[in-house]
Amino acid sequence: MSTPLAEAASVTNTATNTPLIHHWIAGQSYPSSGQRTGNVHNPATGEVTARVTFAEAADVDHAVATAKTAFREWRATPLSRRAEIMFQLRALIETNRRRIAETLSLENGKTLSDAMGEVARGLENVEFACGIPHLLKGGYSEQSSRGVDVYQIRQPLGVVAGITPFNFPAMVPLWMMANAIACGNTFILKPSEKVPGASLILAELLQQAGLPDGVFNIVQGDRIAVDRLLEHPDVKAVSFVGSTAVAKSIYETATRHGKRVQALGGAKNHMLVLPDADLSMAADAAVSAGYGAAGERCMAISVVVAVGDIADPLIEAIRERVTKIKVGAGLAEGSEMGPLITREHRERVAGYLDSATSEGASIVVDGRTTKGDTGFFLGPSLLDRVQPRMRCYQDEIFGPVLSVVRVETYDEALKLINDNPYGNGTAIFTQNGGAARQFQFDVEVGMVGVNVPIPVPVSYYSFGGWKSSLFGDLHMYGPEGIQFYTRAKVVSSRWPDPSHSKVDLGFPQVR
Repeated sequence: MSTPLAEAASVTNTATNTPLIHHWIAGQSYPSSGQRTGNVHNPATGEVTARVTFAEAADVDHAVATAKTAFREWRATPLSRRAEIMFQLRALIETNRRRIAETLSLENGKTLSDAMGEVARGLENVEFACGIPHLLKGGYSEQSSRGVDVYQIRQPLGVVAGITPFNFPAMVPLWMMANAIACGNTFILKPSEKVPGASLILAELLQQAGLPDGVFNIVQGDRIAVDRLLEHPDVKAVSFVGSTAVAKSIYETATRHGKRVQALGGAKNHMLVLPDADLSMAADAAVSAGYGAAGERCMAISVVVAVGDIADPLIEAIRERVTKIKVGAGLAEGSEMGPLITREHRERVAGYLDSATSEGASIVVDGRTTKGDTGFFLGPSLLDRVQPRMRCYQDEIFGPVLSVVRVETYDEALKLINDNPYGNGTAIFTQNGGAARQFQFDVEVGMVGVNVPIPVPVSYYSFGGWKSSLFGDLHMYGPEGIQFYTRAKVVSSRWPDPSHSKVDLGFPQVR
């Protein structure tokens, strides 16, 4: 049976009957100039479902040159036409939502319902970009000086690039490219080599929506492609989502080459549960936010901070729920949590359970007992009595391991969260409005949920953390996304009036 991945692939290797996925440049499949390739796995079975070609520097140069040529016409395209294409894209994504979601599930391992949710949240950003005529309105001041009017306009940057992670192969690219393209830029996407299929479906839908060839391009591959994008003089801005170490490196390299950068890094999201919180609601939220997508979310709750006497009943409520989670293939009926992305990552995450016990934590639920015959499965795990000195607390595990830290007071909990080097998202669960308001005032984190465990902003706000979770000045998508993908130009205008014309070598004054 044909799968969405096979439909997205460009060529089939007749010797192995394995789809071979190429780049997408100038509106068509583009083979790599080199011979390097990588495997694409189905994490639920461990089998190789496709191979993806890796770009060489020459392939990146070709994509950039194509995008640069396309920019000349695209930036001159009327705002109404750009909006029309975004509306068409929105309709096409809606029509193909299940097709995209099935590809996500096959490549990433997430459940179909989770994948459908990813597409929906990505779609929000296309909807936001549909309003580009309003979003790019400038300001106008009449008679700023005698006979002088001053106004500001926002113009596109040129060729911009997005480097996206394996955990959200559709949503994160849509965070970037919807605004970038609507603003009049041309875009080069470097998706994770582990999950190339969804990006090609988006390329196909953009073409069907009427986007001119060359405005959106894809280079598949690894660090060679990334490094060339970061240093290429015609790439004006880079957006990135991934680990903190890589985000910092990308920020430093790209800014050194004169580029505008927004690089979103890792996270260690805390969920603060006060003694007055609704126990069932807090337990449901902790399980949903801790184990959804097998914990492979930058906004996953990885630490529950239990204050005072609520710790014991909360841990028992979480344990009861965790043991009922059905782990299985993403497309299997009834699956609630799928596998991890690779075998190596599965083993790395399981290693944190080993170190946690040796450092003094206790395992309440051990996910190592859940093993697939061939897939990369690790069951949901729950750790109690975790301390900040432990590896399982200090590192971003990025897997289905939820840690509980016990504290006695709100002040102790707040200090724990604020002392953490990450500052992506956090949540507080309480029925006390005053405590919630004080927390949102006090906490040093970019996104805050009040009885909301995963506070990912809607598309008309912007997404981004603080501290080591963000390198750059602007957050992603929403209003700050428009600002990131444009630059301001201020025009001071006076039309000829001979009666006011004279030589004046003094500094201009407003009078």
